[in-house]
Amino acid sequence: MVARPPVRLSVEPMQLEDIPAVHAIESASFPSPWPPYAFRGELETNRMAHYLVVRAGQRVVAYAGIWLMVDEAHVTTFAVLPVYRRQGIGGRLLSEVIELAAGLGASVVTLEVRLGNAAARRLYQQFGFRPVGVRPRYYSDNGEDALIMTTEQLDAPEMRQLRERSAKRYADDVLAEDPGLAPDDPPEVLGS
Repeated sequence: MVARPPVRLSVEPMQLEDIPAVHAIESASFPSPWPPYAFRGELETNRMAHYLVVRAGQRVVAYAGIWLMVDEAHVTTFAVLPVYRRQGIGGRLLSEVIELAAGLGASVVTLEVRLGNAAARRLYQQFGFRPVGVRPRYYSDNGEDALIMTTEQLDAPEMRQLRERSAKRYADDVLAEDPGLAPDDPPEVLGS
């Protein structure tokens, strides 16, 4: 097997032209994906919404969104293209999301995650999220419960230390090897 060359990672605000790639990731990640017009509405008309994408080279490989509601940032969506998972991209993105929330004046970050999604729950716990409740039958595709998770106060000493450690851990802007597209990935994943 021939090693592929390293690729530069960047985290940027989502743009309208990113929607086809984001929708492709959404469709590969969730049984009931948001339609493209939902992302367009978020970017064009929702003043509470803030979205980021991760690019590997020019390819959009991950995205996340938050709503800032008073002093709480709520993660609305978060996904990494399956072929790019388990390479630190989710951690890099979550670190950036938390910093975005803090920069917008949020005191905490909250989210919902499927009870059965152990990998996502572990990732969120590494960033200081802890379970605070359950939303019964939250997911419309199968009625699965959602675990509500939230961080401590972002300016608390423990969270500041965790944020600093996370920023250092995920500061590398190079992916050692680009896994490329899986054979069944749609061309929209190439993004802009």
